This record gives sequence, C-alpha cells and structure tokens, in this order.
Amino acid sequence: MKKGLSALLALVLIMGLLAGCGSKEEETVKKEESKEGIDYMVLVNKLNPLPDDWEDKVETVHMTNTVGDDVEVEKKAYDAYLKLKEDLEKEDVHVDLDSARRTVEAQQEIWDDFTEQYGEAYTKKTVAQPGYSEHHTGLALDLYLIIDGKDVVENEDMIQYPEIWEKIHAKLADYGFILRYLKGKEHITGYGYEPWHIRYVDDPAVAKEITDKGDTLEVYLGAVKDTDPEIDYGKSELYTEEELDEAMVQVKCQFASWEGCELQALRYAGDEFNTEENIKWLNESAEDKTYSKVIKITSDFHTPKSGYGSFEKDYDYLDYEWWLGCDEEGSWDIVQMGYN
Repeated sequence: MKKGLSALLALVLIMGLLAGCGSKEEETVKKEESKEGIDYMVLVNKLNPLPDDWEDKVETVHMTNTVGDDVEVEKKAYDAYLKLKEDLEKEDVHVDLDSARRTVEAQQEIWDDFTEQYGEAYTKKTVAQPGYSEHHTGLALDLYLIIDGKDVVENEDMIQYPEIWEKIHAKLADYGFILRYLKGKEHITGYGYEPWHIRYVDDPAVAKEITDKGDTLEVYLGAVKDTDPEIDYGKSELYTEEELDEAMVQVKCQFASWEGCELQALRYAGDEFNTEENIKWLNESAEDKTYSKVIKITSDFHTPKSGYGSFEKDYDYLDYEWWLGCDEEGSWDIVQMGYN
C-alpha cells in the first residue's frame, strides 16, 4: 500500500515537473513572439496613439552620438541608418543621431518641463502629447549635421543648410526612410517642416513610392484625404510673407487635430485688424503671455459626414476666424478662433 502510494506520488511529481517545464517553454515562446511582428507602417500622430502592445514588441539598440548622448533606436531602423550614413559620407555629408525612441514616461517629463517653463499654450504647439509622439515607436530618427568637424545640433542652425538636407533627402528612400514632416503639409501631419526628422518604413519600394508622390504617411495609409489649401497672403505693409506663413503654419498644425475636416483655404484678413483694441482683447484672453502684434486669418473648411465636435455634419464653413498674437520672441500663438 505504501509502496504503491510512493510510486503514485513520484508519478505526480514527475508530471508536475514536466508541466512546469512546459510553462517555461511556453513563456519563452511568448517572449520571442512579443519581439516579432511590429508594424513598420504604424501611424502615430496627434490623432493616433502608440499601440498598447508596442513597447512589449519593439526591439531596440543603444548608441552614443558624437556629443556623448545615449540614443535608443529600433534595431532594423538603426541598421538602415548606418547604411545611409555610410553612403552619405561618400559625398562628404556627415550626420549623427540626435534622438530616436522616447518612452511615454520620458515624453511626459518633457511635457511637464515645457509647461512649467514656457506655459501650456507653447507646450501644446511644440511638444507632442505623451502617448502620441512618433518618437515612441523608435522608428522616428532626428538627425544633426557635422560640418567641418563641428556638431550642428540646434534647429535654427541646421535649417541654414538646405543644400545639405537636399542631398540627405535624396538618399532616404534607398534605405527605407521617408521625410516625415513635409513643407506645406502641416494641416495633415500637424507639425511644421523638419528636414532632420526621418521615419523608417522598412521597405525601400514603399519609401520610394511615398517620396515620389510627395505624400505624407497619413495620406499614403488612407487615414487622411490629401488637400492642397489655397493660401492668400494678401498685401501687407506690416508683415513679410515669411511672417504670415509662420502664423498660417500654426493654424495648419492646429487644424490637423480636427479629425476628418478638410482645409480648403487660408487668407490673411488684412493690416487693419492689428489695432490696439484687438491687441488688448488678445492679451485679456491669453493665459500667460503678453502680445504686441495681432494677425487675423480666415479659413474655409469642410466637415466630415460623421461630424466633428460642435460643427455641423458634412458642411462647408467659410471665413472661420483665427486670431494670433506675436510674443516678445517673435513667435505666433493662436489665442482665439471661431466666429467673433
């Protein structure tokens, strides 16, 4: 009786051990599976958050750039970047990685720091909301230039070398990259032109198709209908076309978050709206800034059949107003919008 019981216990123990081994094997398989299958065409922008399981699946590597910063990048994107970098060096063009992957937590810290230092309005204009930054994917890479052995890392300095960026952009598709934020497409991407921000889509053929068409990722994926809004700078004795364009870019970036709406036109309303009365009104409306100049822009747009916010469904809105103030640093902020 005892002998039979001992044998039975031994059998149960063996079965338990085998079951335990099976669980570990299954766990290993699950971990391996979690590192596979990321979507290299994933869309993360102001309307589309990072997929919930992305951080469990993405495989990254770390590198140290020439200024000593640690940069984390998705593995295949980094391999492609090294090939791009090597090819560029044949033409005496030298780049390095300023940043790539940022966790949601790191983005939250940036958001909080900017809000504390510059205010909420400026933060919303310049920093992606945590969870909605393409940098979370590890597929978005910000480059900086190295010219005559010196690191050129500030945006305002890098923008001074359009001929170098042109050479870089010409080679992106060969290695599966696209230029992510195109000039004139701010109403679709939600961001101003950034020659340094490239995005890995894996397949060079797809990258070439997107590039040759002049598409944004949003349009290529069918998430947004492409539109080419009419821009009217009018005649101004107060502002240059570049200043008016800067203000209009702010409007277009804001418009990109209006899901399903199609921007048709933007117009400068005229110098006559830059009055002391309107400046006072904007300053009373502003939370944490003081403005010395004002621009009024009017827009035409069409709403989706499903509607958006408080707007009517499938409707053409004409002469919708945007009021912007210029701060002491020369930056334009949207302060008021709507029909006033």
